[in-house]
Amino acid sequence: MPQIQLIPASAGGALDAADEAVDLLLDSGRAPGDILVLTTGEHHPWAAHELSFGEAAYWAQHEAGEDVFFAGAEGADRVQARPVVIVAVNGAADDAAARALLLAQKRAGTLLIVCGDPQQINTVLGVGV
Repeated sequence: MPQIQLIPASAGGALDAADEAVDLLLDSGRAPGDILVLTTGEHHPWAAHELSFGEAAYWAQHEAGEDVFFAGAEGADRVQARPVVIVAVNGAADDAAARALLLAQKRAGTLLIVCGDPQQINTVLGVGV
């Protein structure tokens, strides 16, 4: 079971909080390929940009595992486990966010960072974080 860290953020601020968490992890020496970021609402701008080149190229980057990878919750079942998973709860129906959080908990090796509303997150994960 990964350690869970909560970063309180509004739906509108969840992506920024996730980006800050990525920067802190990289600054502390974590390898870029160790980090996966999932969004429950709008795609991260990096993912939206990379998807413009086609699904095959986008998912090939994930499989290469050399850099931080950003995916939407709808594609979360395709992502492979990584040591650190960050979830930005940036606006989605509660059930979509719940599915993303539970899947992220299974995919995270050592650390799960969740950026979003603490009450919603605690209810979904069933833990006091």
